Amino acid sequence: APYFALERRDMWHGLAEDAIEGPTVRTMCEVAARRGIVIVAPIYELDKSTGRRFNTAVVIEADGSVVGRYRKLHIPHGSNEQGGFDELFYYQPGDIPQNVSSPSILGDNPYFPVFRTRVGNIGVAICYDRHFEGVMAALARAGARIVYSPAVTFGEKSRRMWELEFEVDAARHNLFIGGSNRLGAERPWNQPFFGESHFVGPIGRVENIATRQDLILADLDLSQLDAADPSGWDLRRDARPETYTNPG
Repeated sequence: APYFALERRDMWHGLAEDAIEGPTVRTMCEVAARRGIVIVAPIYELDKSTGRRFNTAVVIEADGSVVGRYRKLHIPHGSNEQGGFDELFYYQPGDIPQNVSSPSILGDNPYFPVFRTRVGNIGVAICYDRHFEGVMAALARAGARIVYSPAVTFGEKSRRMWELEFEVDAARHNLFIGGSNRLGAERPWNQPFFGESHFVGPIGRVENIATRQDLILADLDLSQLDAADPSGWDLRRDARPETYTNPG
């Protein structure tokens, strides 16, 4: 579907679907099982029990089973030098989804679940979520080793932040982070998206094995997360969180 939040039209509400039994998730489950891969699938979710709609990412294991879902917490509305956007017309701010209580869901903060998968512990921060202090920290505390940030973003500030935020957060929280973004102009609005999907790790940007407009491949060496930081730093060990808020 196009990024329909560039306009306010009720017709787009009809694209929302169930996060477990909807056609997109069913198709992605089939692909995951057939290819033996873990998939993080962004969808427009309709919660049939409440009638509410969310920007949701469903995490699917390599056997085709649904591990759980994350609902985007921060919903933007405004405009920049390239155009306007009104996601609040389509999405409710994320609440606590009814994830299955199992060893596959890690952490004690239900707003930021971490999913145990065959390729490692995965967290999700959807698009605008990535800008907020505390999001990556919460996922790291819950045991994430890889964070995926599916995005649809445009504008000059967003482009600059896209290059900076992931590298800082990956180094600060000892994570691999993958950001995906649309590329090119999209009909019918002809809004250009800058693309630049990539992975970063605790010691910098990860080189792509192969790159196409619609696909990047990168080899993530998770052993880096357990090795001594080449800088000599240990930010988790040396942090003093009790000093970061006013004790009064």
